[in-house]
Amino acid sequence: RNLPFYHDMDELVNVGPNLFGKIQQLSEVTALNWENLVNSARKNKISLLMVSGYRSFDYQAQLIQNKLDKGMIIEDILKVNAPPGFSQHHAGIAIDIATIGVRPLTEDFDSSLAFAWLLQNAANFGFSMPYTKNNIFGFIYEPWHWTYNK
Repeated sequence: RNLPFYHDMDELVNVGPNLFGKIQQLSEVTALNWENLVNSARKNKISLLMVSGYRSFDYQAQLIQNKLDKGMIIEDILKVNAPPGFSQHHAGIAIDIATIGVRPLTEDFDSSLAFAWLLQNAANFGFSMPYTKNNIFGFIYEPWHWTYNK
């Protein structure tokens, strides 16, 4: 499915808690640019909240196993979750973003002011949204998933 392999990043920095209170990590350069992105958004009265950053291979495998245990079929799971080794989260460069007033990890994010602001400004900080509608990777549309690319 055109998915590149991502090594499990071992040099990570803490970037504080996500919206559920769990400490998140990113690569150092991603963390610096995430902080700059969030601060710029805040100056424009836009809230950007982290849902998730770095995920280990084992964590990714557990996400998939949890869905299998709930009766989901693997073909459907792999439209949402990359298999271990193929998630951008492993490299510490991917961030799932939420905003106040919108349920996290839903397509509704694309109707938020935060999403509109990201479309206009994220590239200035090195971020892009790889899982657009009908993306080459075969994933569902994920307007909340942004990746640092520089």
